[in-house]
Amino acid sequence: MAFFDKLFSGLSKTRKQLDDNLAEVFDRDRIDEDFYDDLEELLILSDIGVTATQNIIDDLRRDEYYEHIRKPKALGMHMVKKIEQIMSTCESDYSFEEKKSVVLVVGVNGVGKTTTIGKLASQYMARGRKVMVAAADTFRAAAQEQLAVWAERSGALLVAGSDGQDPSSVVYDAISSARSKDIDILLIDTAGRLNNKKNLMEELAKMKRIIDREYPESCKETLIVLDGATGQNALEQARQFKEVTDVSGVIITKLDGSAKGGIAIAIQSELQIPVKYIGVGEGIDDLQKFDAKEYVRALFYKEVNDEDGDKEQ
Repeated sequence: MAFFDKLFSGLSKTRKQLDDNLAEVFDRDRIDEDFYDDLEELLILSDIGVTATQNIIDDLRRDEYYEHIRKPKALGMHMVKKIEQIMSTCESDYSFEEKKSVVLVVGVNGVGKTTTIGKLASQYMARGRKVMVAAADTFRAAAQEQLAVWAERSGALLVAGSDGQDPSSVVYDAISSARSKDIDILLIDTAGRLNNKKNLMEELAKMKRIIDREYPESCKETLIVLDGATGQNALEQARQFKEVTDVSGVIITKLDGSAKGGIAIAIQSELQIPVKYIGVGEGIDDLQKFDAKEYVRALFYKEVNDEDGDKEQ
């Protein structure tokens, strides 16, 4: 099954909730306060979130006035295009893939963080990049074992510490090894504990200090992995991690079942962190760079394919 087909299937729950209700809203005769109230409620219920929804509604009100949009269906098409613009990424968002880079991968336990690192390593290796993975989540033995399996499968080099070892010392060893072996991309798996934010903040800050000191010329990237099925909980996790470290990109996993697809819009709109990768299954190729056009097409299928609404003002 092609990646888009899996994404389309994964977002079916959210799309089903949106499609019929959006059709009812956008098929009305005029744009009025009831139209905006019903649209706002529908977007919030689709896990797009209160803040992102309010931003979208405010933009629609402004554009309705200044661009003289008079028909609900035309405004609906306009909304979809605005969301695609909000979600769009650019080539510079992935420039670290072509440089000597250190990538910290953060996220709570259970979101698919270690597996995601393995998939990224496999994909980078397949493109001819020299990759090393560091098992700096020394508090969870299963994470190190899982990462070792992925390293062997992909051909990436592995640096792992012993159980309970200071995670920052693993990072130090990994950087030393990466530099000596001329590694292109070093992927670092970190612990996912949010129950004590102070410890998490100190741990991540220490890692970043070591990276800056020991490998100043490297490109630094921090990616947070979020479970697409958890909706607003994922947004809250992203917000908390953003408070303790400089998150530069989001990876949303598990968009292949009961995913609450609107959450990607909420994260990018509310936190201004670009979604860079999405995962729709267990296979290596089921993790791909985020494509705003495909995502919007999968989420708003009827609106995207309704050419009449695009023409009618």
